[in-house]
Amino acid sequence: MKVVILQSNYLPWKGYFDLINDADIFVFYDEVKYTKNDWRNRNKIYSVNGEHWLTIPITKDAVKLKISEVKMLDTAWQEMHFKSIYYAYKKAPYFFQIETLIHEVYLEKKWDYLIDVDRYLIEKIARMLGIQTRFEDSKKFDLTGERVERLISILLQLKATHYISGPSAKDYLNGSEHLFQENGIKLIYKDYSGYAPYPQMREPFLHAVSILDVLANVKLNEVKNHICNKSKIGVNE
Repeated sequence: MKVVILQSNYLPWKGYFDLINDADIFVFYDEVKYTKNDWRNRNKIYSVNGEHWLTIPITKDAVKLKISEVKMLDTAWQEMHFKSIYYAYKKAPYFFQIETLIHEVYLEKKWDYLIDVDRYLIEKIARMLGIQTRFEDSKKFDLTGERVERLISILLQLKATHYISGPSAKDYLNGSEHLFQENGIKLIYKDYSGYAPYPQMREPFLHAVSILDVLANVKLNEVKNHICNKSKIGVNE
């Protein structure tokens, strides 16, 4: 049983969906403190003027809250984000693949909590890609211990055999690797290198933009070829 435990992000890049695809179960880990200037409420698209940030305005007290408690300031951002995405990608060859989704998310629905829009987009896009990974909420688990121990407790409750982590967590987990081994869980660090490029509408080629960029520029049944890197799941598997 391969498990990924990660905070929900706004319109994540392809590597996030690569992690989801690697897992049998993906746990949204939003019962932790919100971190400022992170990926929870913002991401980048590739517009006619280059990289363009999309940022959801949130309440000022967000840094005092858990991610799951963070609310938006208003709904005005929704139309702004719709227009930014629309004008960035309306001439892309496969824009129609995201058009219905962005109409629904930004023009038809209203959102109060950050995690609601983040998770909705992540799950909808994962299913569009044919990813059948099961999604769970960390809130349903008994979260005991400190930091790494909390991760271990979730993994044990899920009877995980493998824990797949992004490479940025190496410092965070440094010195705690033995806890996974002692509990019979193989720790794997995802390798994000080697993604196949795809035709973008402008140059230079940018990897670190929202998944929407791939979906607008690549035929849906070929998207996985550019976001899934099973051979790079980690050297310790």
